[in-house]
Amino acid sequence: MSSFSYEPYYSTSYKRRYVETPRVHISSVRSGYSTARSAYSSYSAPVSSSLSVRRSYSSSSGSLMPSLENLDLSQVAAISNDLKSIRTQEKAQLQDLNDRFASFIERVHELEQQNKVLEAELLVLRQKHSEPSRFRALYEQEIRDLRLAAEDATNEKQALQGEREGLEETLRNLQARYEEEVLSREDAEGRLMEARKGADEAALARAELEKRIDSLMDEIAFLKKVHEEEIAELQAQIQYAQISVEMDVSSKPDLSAALKDIRAQYEKLAAKNMQNAEEWFKSRFTVLTESAAKNTDAVRAAKDEVSESRRLLKAKTLEIEACRGMNEALEKQLQELEDKQNADISAMQDTINKLENELRTTKSEMARYLKEYQDLLNVKMALDIEIAAYRKLLEGEETRLSFTSVGSITSGYSQSSQVFGRSAYGGLQTSSYLMSARSFPSYYTSHVQEEQIEVEETIEAAKAEEAKDEPPSEGEAEEEEKEKEEAAEEEGAEEEEGMVKRKSLQGQVQSGHGYC
Repeated sequence: MSSFSYEPYYSTSYKRRYVETPRVHISSVRSGYSTARSAYSSYSAPVSSSLSVRRSYSSSSGSLMPSLENLDLSQVAAISNDLKSIRTQEKAQLQDLNDRFASFIERVHELEQQNKVLEAELLVLRQKHSEPSRFRALYEQEIRDLRLAAEDATNEKQALQGEREGLEETLRNLQARYEEEVLSREDAEGRLMEARKGADEAALARAELEKRIDSLMDEIAFLKKVHEEEIAELQAQIQYAQISVEMDVSSKPDLSAALKDIRAQYEKLAAKNMQNAEEWFKSRFTVLTESAAKNTDAVRAAKDEVSESRRLLKAKTLEIEACRGMNEALEKQLQELEDKQNADISAMQDTINKLENELRTTKSEMARYLKEYQDLLNVKMALDIEIAAYRKLLEGEETRLSFTSVGSITSGYSQSSQVFGRSAYGGLQTSSYLMSARSFPSYYTSHVQEEQIEVEETIEAAKAEEAKDEPPSEGEAEEEEKEKEEAAEEEGAEEEEGMVKRKSLQGQVQSGHGYC
């Protein structure tokens, strides 16, 4: 009976917690009744009564042994018939016990097969539990790379912004220069208009002066003509006077001297008029010539200034156009860089969001796997307790059968000794099983608590790493608070469920004790 040992199917912790302790009780039971009686005082009364019955029966049997010689054959036949009936009853009881033992063995095999299946599922779940950690490492590495890329893009954006600010400062300087050049151009255009106006006025003045010169030349010509006519008239008068004087000289010699005087007077007067007219003409011509020369210099200077202003205006216009082209090219390049950078940032943000969603999904799957693992662990513990209970039942049956056979042999196949052996061992077995069964919930509770503590530490470590890697926003903080509340509610529900399971297991243990 002791060959059925199922210790290879248990873990070391299970052997240490649930197998070795009950064996101490069994060894104590096998070592003798004195230890059992001291450990389980509640059953001392039945044991003492059974021992008193055995002593009385032994004394009666000792008194009967000398009288057996005086019995006749009829009494011997009666005793043999009683022994045969007792052996028949024992045989039937042994068959019943063997059938029950076979059913127990089948149940144990079935539970061991279920335990193997659950261990295989637990191994698969552990492997699945280890895979998300590798995925998480890969995702975290990729997230770190993406964050470094985002930081590089941010630094590049800041550099481009600094360059853009420099270009904007250059643009503002060029715009200021452009405004200054526009003002200078307007000033030059104003001066050019004034110069054109002065040139037009000078041209008009020159035309008027030329007209006046023409009129004066005509007047001079007219005056020359008048003077010539006057001179001709005077010469004619003089000739006429000479003729008359000659005629008079012949008659009056004093008239020639008078004519000479008159002629000298008129010549002086004509010379004086000619001189005055020539001086006035010369002075007038000089004034007009000087004014025309001055106007010509002013017009020439105005023309030179206008040409210089046009040249400067053209150069500034070309420079402004070049600056505008360069500014447009720089703005276009800056816009393209901003669009490219925004596209890269949006793509990186989408990738980061995708990875965060995958990480969140992986964490939820991890939590689900941990919960399933805890549920399977609870089921495994319940099955281990049930298997241990069945093992205790089988060992109890085995011990009871061995003690029954020993009691039946030593008592001389006496029914009273069988009753004593069964009652005494039943009390001891019941007490030992009660103590082992009472010890199981404490071991189960401590083991489940350790597993729950490990699961909670794993979840808290994952949350701490997530909080360390990424500072949460307001929405994420609210989501984390909700998740913490839900996790606390789930832990409370799991604790209540564990308490219910423990109570149900205690009820099963007590029902097994009642069955024993």
